Amino acid sequence: MSTVTPHDPDNQKNSVKEDEINRFNAIASEWWNRTGPMSPLHEMNALRVEWIQQFLKSYPLDPNRPILDIGCGVGIASEGLASLGYNILGVDAGKEVIQAAQHHLDTIPLPPKSGHITYRVGTIEALVEEKQQYQVITALELLEHVNDPEQFVQNISALLTDNGVAFLSTINRNIPSFLFAKVGAEYLTRKLPIGTHSWKQFITPAELGKMAHHAGLRVVDMAGLAMRPNGWKISQNVKINYMVCLSKI
Repeated sequence: MSTVTPHDPDNQKNSVKEDEINRFNAIASEWWNRTGPMSPLHEMNALRVEWIQQFLKSYPLDPNRPILDIGCGVGIASEGLASLGYNILGVDAGKEVIQAAQHHLDTIPLPPKSGHITYRVGTIEALVEEKQQYQVITALELLEHVNDPEQFVQNISALLTDNGVAFLSTINRNIPSFLFAKVGAEYLTRKLPIGTHSWKQFITPAELGKMAHHAGLRVVDMAGLAMRPNGWKISQNVKINYMVCLSKI
């Protein structure tokens, strides 16, 4: 069951950007098309999940606390993590997006021994208001789409238990990322719909590190996602796409 959580677009403390939600809602039915407008998410998903799994293998998870996948979209990462046995709460502000996530889950069951997924329409602010707590939070390809990234990281920290961990992935802001992630992906190869990203909203690793520090989080690890001729690879190169693991101090 999904729960609609109202959000105020005029409140700048709210992470939700109405134009972003409307854009992604409009193509909700196409997200699970692996050659469609969200094909890059499908192409990099296995690597992202594998990188997260490396940390979670030895992490003492409480089975009564699901992993929070905030900004879960149609559940691409949620389903990837659930297939490894983790219980997931997927939350997104897009109603149509969540409906598409639930439809896919209902239509194509997860493999045997998978964890359970619950989807909910809502915002990170609502979860903070409810004083929810999670040991593990994922926010993948989301930070570049929110109103106030620093406040968003603060909210992640508020939701984490002591010693909890968060996994974020986003896009660096520099000339290579403008050429590859904006011009190349949206205008040349048409891998993404035009308008998916605003280069000015991209976030450098240094900026994200400062946000984390101010929120009482420390950077545990960072890795790049690099596009190669034979697909995406995990790399030390963080010039364009990168992932970070944060721990609550």
